[in-house]
Amino acid sequence: MSKPEQKETYRSGYVALIGRPNAGKSTLLNHLVGQKIAAVSDKPQTTRFKIQGVITKPEGQVVLVDTPGVHLPGYELNRRMMAAVQDALLGVDLVCLIRDASVSTGNGDRFVLELIKQSAKPALLLLNKIDKLDDKSELLPLMQWYGTEYDWREILPISALKEEMTGVLLDNCLRHLPEGEAIFSEDELTDQSLRVLVSEIVREKLLHVTGDEIPYVTAVVTERFEEVREDFSRIYCVIIVERPSQKKIIIGKGASRLKEVGTQARQEIEHLLGHRCHLELFVKVEADWRNNQHLLNEFGLGG
Repeated sequence: MSKPEQKETYRSGYVALIGRPNAGKSTLLNHLVGQKIAAVSDKPQTTRFKIQGVITKPEGQVVLVDTPGVHLPGYELNRRMMAAVQDALLGVDLVCLIRDASVSTGNGDRFVLELIKQSAKPALLLLNKIDKLDDKSELLPLMQWYGTEYDWREILPISALKEEMTGVLLDNCLRHLPEGEAIFSEDELTDQSLRVLVSEIVREKLLHVTGDEIPYVTAVVTERFEEVREDFSRIYCVIIVERPSQKKIIIGKGASRLKEVGTQARQEIEHLLGHRCHLELFVKVEADWRNNQHLLNEFGLGG
């Protein structure tokens, strides 16, 4: 029996991905897990709650915790998003601070760094988006400044988009996790239900199709998920907006925009499920839903 030997060398634990909006946390999570489990867009605050992605290797298991981008809370929704970040920092074994290396340091970066310092957790610094740098020597001042600010276990330049150094990152995460048994079974990739994954896919496509017109005011909820047959599902999602004018924008002329969102989302959902599905989208107006605690609870956005 090889199980006792595995216990001596097997490592497992939780790793928080922390950073400012648009630092590339969800892109990195999806790549490392090997499946789309978090919505990705170029809009800030795309991730709204903690999403766990599981990577299982022969030598150990890494449970990545994707968190909302660190920002100043305004609405109740934003306060819950920041609470999710704080909660993640408390409950993990290792922290990865993801920093967009292609932009200059601002107050937001210093605020994120302070959160890491307050947590006093073992941490890796990931300088992301190095593919945007023509001259990699531009990283040196950044590495030197961050190196004097915290006792990082590692400082790694990476590109989540181009998959540069991501394998090295994963090896480093495993090396700095405690010895222990697997937390999830080998075939589990995320703690999110299919209903949540579906609603996140729809919301991502909505952000892509609407561009800058509807940046933050939408939520998507999977109201019904019917497995009609083994090879066919019927799914009903409601898109929540705050004003009738936003509803018109999403639906578009002759429902063209809503159809485009539905087509893009259905194709990705079918890939996720491994079979055909019928996807029906509805748009509903809920005034000021981002400040409505009852609605936020109903939508599964923190507590």
